Amino acid sequence: MPKTSGEVQEPIHSSGQEGQGEHAQIAIAKNRKKLTSKFCLASLPPSLLLAYQSFGVVYGDLSTSPLYVYKSTFVGKLQDHQDPDTIFGAFSLIFWTLTLIPLLKYIIIVLSADDNGEGGTLALYSLLCRHGKFSLLPNQQAADEELSSYKYGPPGQSSSSLAFKRFLEKHKKLRTGLLLVVLLGAGMVIGDGVITPAMSVLSSVSGLNDAGKRITEGGVLLLACVILVGLFALQHCGTHKVGFLFAPVVILWLISIFSIGLYNVIRWNPRIVFALSPHYIIKFFGQTGRHGWISLGGVLLSITGTEAMFADLGHFSACSIRLAFVFLVYPCLVVQYMGQAAFLSKNISSIPNSFYASIPDAVYWPVFVIATLAAIVASQAIISATFSIIKQCHALGCFPRVKIVHTSKQIRGQIYIPEINWILMILTLAVAVGFHDTTKIGNAYGLAVMSVLFITTFLMALVMVFVWQRSVLIASVFLLFFGFIEGAYLTAAYIKVPQGGWVSLVLSFIFMFIMFVWHYGTRRKYNFDLHNKVPLKWILGLGPSLGIVRVPGIGLIYSELATGVPSIFSHFVTNLPAFHNVLVFVCVKSVPVPYVSPEERFLIGRVCPRPYRMYRCIVRYGYKDLQGEDGNFENLLIQSIAEFIQMEAVEPQFSSPDSVSYDGRMAVISSRTFQSGSSLIVSEVEEFGSSNSIQSSKSLTLQSLRSAYDDENPRIRKRQVRFQIPQTPGMSPAVRDELSDLIQAKEAGVAYIMGHSYVKARRSSSFLKKLVIDFGYSFLRKNCRGPGVALHIPHISLIEVGMIYHV
Repeated sequence: MPKTSGEVQEPIHSSGQEGQGEHAQIAIAKNRKKLTSKFCLASLPPSLLLAYQSFGVVYGDLSTSPLYVYKSTFVGKLQDHQDPDTIFGAFSLIFWTLTLIPLLKYIIIVLSADDNGEGGTLALYSLLCRHGKFSLLPNQQAADEELSSYKYGPPGQSSSSLAFKRFLEKHKKLRTGLLLVVLLGAGMVIGDGVITPAMSVLSSVSGLNDAGKRITEGGVLLLACVILVGLFALQHCGTHKVGFLFAPVVILWLISIFSIGLYNVIRWNPRIVFALSPHYIIKFFGQTGRHGWISLGGVLLSITGTEAMFADLGHFSACSIRLAFVFLVYPCLVVQYMGQAAFLSKNISSIPNSFYASIPDAVYWPVFVIATLAAIVASQAIISATFSIIKQCHALGCFPRVKIVHTSKQIRGQIYIPEINWILMILTLAVAVGFHDTTKIGNAYGLAVMSVLFITTFLMALVMVFVWQRSVLIASVFLLFFGFIEGAYLTAAYIKVPQGGWVSLVLSFIFMFIMFVWHYGTRRKYNFDLHNKVPLKWILGLGPSLGIVRVPGIGLIYSELATGVPSIFSHFVTNLPAFHNVLVFVCVKSVPVPYVSPEERFLIGRVCPRPYRMYRCIVRYGYKDLQGEDGNFENLLIQSIAEFIQMEAVEPQFSSPDSVSYDGRMAVISSRTFQSGSSLIVSEVEEFGSSNSIQSSKSLTLQSLRSAYDDENPRIRKRQVRFQIPQTPGMSPAVRDELSDLIQAKEAGVAYIMGHSYVKARRSSSFLKKLVIDFGYSFLRKNCRGPGVALHIPHISLIEVGMIYHV
């Protein structure tokens, strides 16, 4: 039961005791899901199907690494150490790198840190924000913590982790630093989405040069560009179709490289199996010294694509990704690298062309065709991961508004972003044409991948402490162990910044700058709204009529504020002679969870006393939710408000004197009550027209506009929802009158009112702040999708109010 004072309080569920049962059912379902993820046999057929699809999306990149690893490892100073012992040591390094990072770190540990099925650096940050006050955007409410998917991990915290958490929460600079680290990781993933397709396709078609000199280098580059354009053109089909289309290619590729690797081991040097011992790593560094350390920049290419296993988790499941890696990907890669090492130990001169030279002549061209197709698929993993990362950044207020298309009704995480897709294509073509050298592109490639892996290790250590409630000692051991390994690879990768590695840094910092500028501008704009709220006493002093004429209809006033009345309202009241009879302050907000169930989406409250007919509605979405494309928002809102009105009459905590603050007392209105028994009778009738707001309007002007519109456009049949008040004997007259006013206002039409804001820095601001706000943030706002389009608001019903924000 909520208290009657304060702005933010725990929500009340409209179904009473049923709400508790509902939460219990959700908790049981959640626990069952966790058990299913632990014991894959409980859902083996679905997991096998998803594992099959994951080959075409997740593992293409990792599976095609044998095309270029040995070539990139032995380039440069290591050319002076090309002998069988060094080749054995290089294979031992590759084997243990594959075992420790993809298998031990990701498959066993990191995939267990999913955020209700979602993965990636932003998912880890979301987990941290839910278990500590690390978010910089102050729009979180206590009601958000009551969401069934909000809590994760065991309750309670140790004294050391609690002290560490309070230390981070206390210092804003540390929280800003954490956000910058996360955005750097996201920027590296997006930069990886530019470099990976160029690297994979160029590596595969380079086999044409190796087969003969009849095709010029320009012809090979042209073919690579054509393949890249076709790859990005396929993205609109969605992950589901692309996965089914590409999965057989990757499976055939894995079987092929396994067979070739096994053949080379038996044919050339069976003693290579002894290189599985880490003793050969010690011998490798003993012989090569500093040159061997620099060569780690090539060895790390054997694990490129590992980051996609976690970033693409929302497209599949942890169980399916584990099945595919353990039973097929890992053994095939180990045998292939072993076979190449066995071949090279007897054919030292073939190192620059190790993969294609190790293929038997009888199967060269079939394998070349499969390799080309597999390289195309290899790019899909990081492209899908890029879409997921940008969707998460957008929902958490760190990326400009873009069009997000959900391509699957079964798997909600499968998305496509047209603008990002074409930007990636242009940048990828620029990298391919600008470098057309896989060695330089590989340097940029390795730097991007290793940076993401290192940032993931850092965030995982924090998750262990704050989310899993493990001791700081265990998290420190994890951080030091994997941080040491990945740090060695990362320093070797940074040595190659002048030889192409700078591309990753430039791309990641550009995207990181865009994300931070957008987040900074959004935060400053929100703080301006927060500090310029309309005083409730001023509204109460105007009286129920607000000092103006109240006309029939519903006015939905959109604002980012979760509490208080936005300044846009006073701007309207003081400049317009009339306002709608029913006003609803709507706040559409993203909460740091992947999904919000429909039963918990709406928070409804009253802003002023009953005669004012002013309400507040907070619509909550997770960062993976599909926002408002069903066109049923108006009807759900009316039903939710009606449910709140009837609930308010029977709940004693809402029947408080007018002197008590009316803002902040919210109730969760479950959509299940609409089906079981609502306060309104819902009926559907077929009508012709295009807009309910115009059809039902009593305005002669709007009716004439509708007539002119119908003359120019064909009439569309649509189902119209009508509401009626049930003949309930116990309903009080005040409730019946309020419901009647609500229905009449809905029939008169709905108007959407938004602020058309212009954000500018104050005159006293520093030069850097003026540069960021007046140029960076303003440029992004002008060139991204408008808020009305992003919220799917009917354009003909939209009213925009100009507002200038001096932040």
